[in-house]
Amino acid sequence: MRRGARTLIAVLLLALALPVAAFGAVRGQAEAPRIELSVPAEAGEGTAMTARLRASAAPAGSRAVVEVAASSRWLLAGAAAVRARRFAISFRLPAGVGTARVRALLMSGRRRLAVSPVRLVRVRAATTASHPQPPPAAAPQPSEAATVEPPPAPQAYEGPMYWGAWIDGAPWDWSKVTDFEAEVHKPLSLLEFSSPFVECSSGTCEEEGFPATPFEAIRQDGAIPFFSWGSQSNPTSVEPSAFQLSDLIDGSHDRYIEEWAAAAAAWGHPFFLRFDWEMNGNWFPWGEGTNGNQPGEYVAAWRHVHDIFVREGATNVSWVWCPYVNPNGSKNIAADLASLYPGGEYVDWTCLDGYNWGTHPELQQQWRSFSYLFAPTYAEVATTIAPDKPMLIGETASSEEGGSKGQWIEEMFAALPDGFPAVRGLIWFDVPDQGHDWPLSTSVAAEAAFAAGVAGARWLGSAFAGLATSPIPPPG
Repeated sequence: MRRGARTLIAVLLLALALPVAAFGAVRGQAEAPRIELSVPAEAGEGTAMTARLRASAAPAGSRAVVEVAASSRWLLAGAAAVRARRFAISFRLPAGVGTARVRALLMSGRRRLAVSPVRLVRVRAATTASHPQPPPAAAPQPSEAATVEPPPAPQAYEGPMYWGAWIDGAPWDWSKVTDFEAEVHKPLSLLEFSSPFVECSSGTCEEEGFPATPFEAIRQDGAIPFFSWGSQSNPTSVEPSAFQLSDLIDGSHDRYIEEWAAAAAAWGHPFFLRFDWEMNGNWFPWGEGTNGNQPGEYVAAWRHVHDIFVREGATNVSWVWCPYVNPNGSKNIAADLASLYPGGEYVDWTCLDGYNWGTHPELQQQWRSFSYLFAPTYAEVATTIAPDKPMLIGETASSEEGGSKGQWIEEMFAALPDGFPAVRGLIWFDVPDQGHDWPLSTSVAAEAAFAAGVAGARWLGSAFAGLATSPIPPPG
């Protein structure tokens, strides 16, 4: 072969090789994490909707977060661990928003890896009309939605937090507290327990006085008492009509309340008082719409009891208003939560209760994440009803049925800083109530996840024996 021909062949081979080499170099580069979001163009107010997501190059342990803009803030609507490239998250749109802005974030711990373009969802107002509604105007296309300037994201709270538990048998049996703290490898800063006005379980009914002895034991251990006090008898079947809200309002229980409040003032140290909690449900005798109670009576009863404490000098009480979460618009839970709020001058802390009941066949429930359960009611309380109040999670727990309880706990701790910045304390319900598997001891994974969640310095231990400020200030 002539020299010129050999040279020509070499040049041709080099030219063919260059694109292959370049393609190989591109493929060798690490793909940047991305998240894509698809949502319906339209949805009814208060109805559940599904966000469909696709994550690319998501590292192990990452999670996806769906946020909705409301009141110029991004609010957490749902979250899930990323286990597959394509997945979905269910959430609800806030009420009173004509067009909602929705976005998705890919997170690794507290680090934001990627943000999707903003999508717009037209929100139809709830209606009871039986005839078809006219079709809405066309929703903006994704390209238009992506150019919308989103409002600033709410600042995450990563400061100090109270934490604790409602422990089966405690504080009457202090070994239960010691055992729980051994499980999670840390002393707690809150210990919750409860009592009714009247205890009838022994066959005779006796008024439950102020629990000074267990309160002092909790304080001496360095924790803060978190006391749930219900205007009822136990069991509630014993003369429920004697514990209507009207009985509180008209003074039928004033003598007992006055004595309890005077004893609280005499003890003198700060404590949380969660009075007549979960008032938006129909399972306690103080719920409006049950036990003969009328609209407006809950607020009047709360204020009446609060005023007695003020007259008795019980200024060491921090009043905690604590509804139950309502992500699904349950018929057993009052829709108008704002009408049950006693007012800022009568409340020091807000609070939420909520449980992941899992998939137990008798309960007809579904596996729900912490964010799914708490985000809608949190947004209502923290941004509309009482935006100036710190918040506690008064009761929460997860079943083992239908998923990983340990992972549920991990996702709870991961969701709190970004999605629930008003929350300054968390209480785990560690009681096998009516056979439900709430305690952490149901699995090694649950114990380990909770221990890891409270291990950091931000989760405060038992350092409050000398606490003297009332109302109790939020940490940080």
